[in-house]
Amino acid sequence: MARAVAIVGSGQTKHGRRDDVNFPELIHEAVERALQDVNMTPKDIDAVVSGSMPAFMEGMNMMHLYWSDALGGYKKPHIRVATCGTTGMSIAQIAYYHVASGMFDVVLAVGGEKMHEGDPQGTMNYVADPYFSRPFMSGAPGIFAWQTNEYSFRYGVSDERIRNAAALISVDRRDWGLLNPYAHVKTKVTVEDVLKARIIAYPVRLLDVCPSSDGACAVIFCSEKAVKKLGRKVAWVKGVGYAGDEVWLCDGDKVYWESAVTAAKAAYSMAGIKNPIKELDVAEIYNPFTFQELIYFESFGFCDKGKACELVEKGVILKGGELPCDPSGGVLCTNPIGATGLIRVAEAAMQVTGNAGDHQIPGAKTAFSHAMGCMNQINGVMIVSSEL
Repeated sequence: MARAVAIVGSGQTKHGRRDDVNFPELIHEAVERALQDVNMTPKDIDAVVSGSMPAFMEGMNMMHLYWSDALGGYKKPHIRVATCGTTGMSIAQIAYYHVASGMFDVVLAVGGEKMHEGDPQGTMNYVADPYFSRPFMSGAPGIFAWQTNEYSFRYGVSDERIRNAAALISVDRRDWGLLNPYAHVKTKVTVEDVLKARIIAYPVRLLDVCPSSDGACAVIFCSEKAVKKLGRKVAWVKGVGYAGDEVWLCDGDKVYWESAVTAAKAAYSMAGIKNPIKELDVAEIYNPFTFQELIYFESFGFCDKGKACELVEKGVILKGGELPCDPSGGVLCTNPIGATGLIRVAEAAMQVTGNAGDHQIPGAKTAFSHAMGCMNQINGVMIVSSEL
């Protein structure tokens, strides 16, 4: 039987364009804050899991060796992970299993990205199949615009209704971002601003899109034995799920998204959750584009198929709603890709331990975190709770 595992602390950098530090210095900033958060030193860490975008997107191979000293990995077991957008969640789940298996008691998970030094987003323009996919959906905006249009067609939801729902999400997440000291984008916008912003790939507009961020995040996972020594409030990992689509991109159902559904169901089953909209207190959803959140609300069982706009219009997933989503501002406000999924986990843990500061959801006990990646093919979920 797997051992109980807890997130005991985390650290983030100030995200944005970070010309003031190099990549290892950026990583060190997050690690140092995580260690200080729990009053640990590198000597207390048994193993390290780290990751960023794949090497061809970074412009450097074996990135973890470049960081090793900066993250305290000298002479420690160390795994590097690279699954594009899901990298942060991959890191978190590998760290979780390292502890749950009994191999280690204290594992440091670190994700980072220096988006302004390389061109990770630019290389994404060339990862699609060159003969069939690339002419229609070059780069991430094209892929997500295609998803949105398919959603509208399948359920007969008007473009206007979807655009308005997406605009409400954009306004809400950016309002939250103003309260997050680590967020990259801190801009107050209105629904009208979003609807009038220039089109990137119809119906996706500029204010529906995440930024390119420099940043890093570190999270410390511990066994129950190690937690007892710390004597502090922690976030217990209650459920995990991870799945990949096994079909070619253009053949998969990205509206009722099989890998997202499978990952969420696995995490719910493990955590004993039957009714997520009632049993979850807060959710950190991987939302690089506003429209994609609509698809996730349905894939995660927050509402029935074709009802995502209604969920937004009623304010259920907005600030003050029954299940507020992305109180950190989400990916829409901060996106250092290798760290982005791990930030969702860190933020979920901060919520259930009452350490989220000005963006704290009062009384949050159970939190949902999620990341998506690869060629729009992988989804991962981690559910944490204040209770063992």
